[in-house]
Amino acid sequence: MCGYSRDEVIGQNGRIFQGPRTNRRSVMEIRDAIREERTVEVNLLNYRKDGTPFWMLFHMSPIFNKEDGSVTHFIAVQIPIARSRRGLCGGNKSTSRTNGVNLWEDMAFSSCRREVCSEGIVELGHVVEFNPIFDSHTSGIEVEEPCEANEVEKRRATSAINSIISVLTHYSELTGRLVCGKKCSCYGTSPLGSSITISLGRIKQSFVLTDVNTPDMPIVYASNAFFKLTGYSKNEVLGRNCRFLSGADTDTSTIHLIKESVRTEKPCTVRILNYRKDGSSFWNLLHISPIRNASGKIAYFVGVQMDKSSRSHGRDGLSFEMRHKSTVGAVRVALRTLSMAAASCSSSTY
Repeated sequence: MCGYSRDEVIGQNGRIFQGPRTNRRSVMEIRDAIREERTVEVNLLNYRKDGTPFWMLFHMSPIFNKEDGSVTHFIAVQIPIARSRRGLCGGNKSTSRTNGVNLWEDMAFSSCRREVCSEGIVELGHVVEFNPIFDSHTSGIEVEEPCEANEVEKRRATSAINSIISVLTHYSELTGRLVCGKKCSCYGTSPLGSSITISLGRIKQSFVLTDVNTPDMPIVYASNAFFKLTGYSKNEVLGRNCRFLSGADTDTSTIHLIKESVRTEKPCTVRILNYRKDGSSFWNLLHISPIRNASGKIAYFVGVQMDKSSRSHGRDGLSFEMRHKSTVGAVRVALRTLSMAAASCSSSTY
């Protein structure tokens, strides 16, 4: 379909198929879908090795680790768009027998979703060929005007994606590294996307995110600084309510203030006696604040913890209040992409 050999494709990024007339907006749609870890389907003008352009339906879907919900792969299916005898885009039964499928995967089954690079697109791993078939009827497609895939071609792309996911799921069961086509949302795992987790991971302060839309407001994210401060591991924290940090001498009136802050959806700062995993206590200068989504509704509460006895605080000249506000602001910025993705998905079929 593209004229490249296997050795010329494996290890390359998908942008090698783009050219001067490739629609930048369509490319950005793909990049946004990668960042937001969702399915995307666009009509795209690509180029063969000899430089000739051709229109194709590009359908991409993420593959998730079944245990922790992280993205392990992206599958991309390419269906050349056939042109009918009238010269309009969209094939008929006699001209739509085309199918090209590339699976971008990491052969060792480790995550191929590395840090998003400067151009905003993920570096993809190896390419595995799934018997691509190219029909010569599509070789004469002109590029002056955009082509739209018809329903038959769209169904073919969806069917190919589902078939590959089925193969990957079966293979993962044999290897013990389970994957699936939908994000895992079970307790003990974070429902946040990998790109959001990466952004939150850059925040050095101790903090947690709790989901207000789930009973008992479980923790869905905790920073590395939180694990260091409390001595708990990730698996011991996610899915639990923050009350597990309380102990025998924790003031119940302070806990009441926190509950009242959540009920009234307002931020508050308290000094509370908390306990580490080893049983030692520390005075926690805790600040909690609501995080709203794109529609203005509260989606999370962020809790910022500061050990009041720690000597590390104050070295940069910032007060506790400024540190709290700075951390909450950084969390809001990191979650902004998630809010935008949720808003766009509400008006999309994906």
